[in-house]
Amino acid sequence: MTEEKELIKRLQEGANQDAAFRELVSKYKERLYWQIRKIVLDHDDTDDVLQNTFIKVFRNIDKFKSDSKLYTWMYRIATNESITFLNKKSKKQKITIEAVQNHLIQNLESDVYFEGDQMQLQFQKAIATLPEKQRLVFNMKYFEDHTYEDLSEILGTSVGGLKSSYHLAVKKITAFIKNTEMSLEK
Repeated sequence: MTEEKELIKRLQEGANQDAAFRELVSKYKERLYWQIRKIVLDHDDTDDVLQNTFIKVFRNIDKFKSDSKLYTWMYRIATNESITFLNKKSKKQKITIEAVQNHLIQNLESDVYFEGDQMQLQFQKAIATLPEKQRLVFNMKYFEDHTYEDLSEILGTSVGGLKSSYHLAVKKITAFIKNTEMSLEK
């Protein structure tokens, strides 16, 4: 924790801010990339959102109050930037956010950066069918293994509501995969 406080101090001071920011990017870019990628799915879009996330972090580091961990704060920014990106994309294309997600899932099969097998692709398709909040909660809990308390802080939702969202997401994913398997068997 002392290391994080020192980094925050250097980020908020003018003298070594550039070097501290390079250290911050180096330390957190991969973790944030994969968080964003789980939301926007496309590699190039993920890179754009990641860049926007770090720009927001750089511009707002003076406002960081250390009420939470630095990564939690950046994670919240990355999540919000991802949602904003998808909303802008759906408005620009004049389609629903679900249609954008479905399009991204269809493109996932031809994405050179996707290394999953057929089952993993089905799993990603099932996740994409979830409503936005359930998808976020599921990804953050299942893939990142965040506690419900961390999720509550990041998403600004009650622990009980998060548990309910996660439980519903698991049920929907299970049903989607079972239905897909049954249709393939016919």
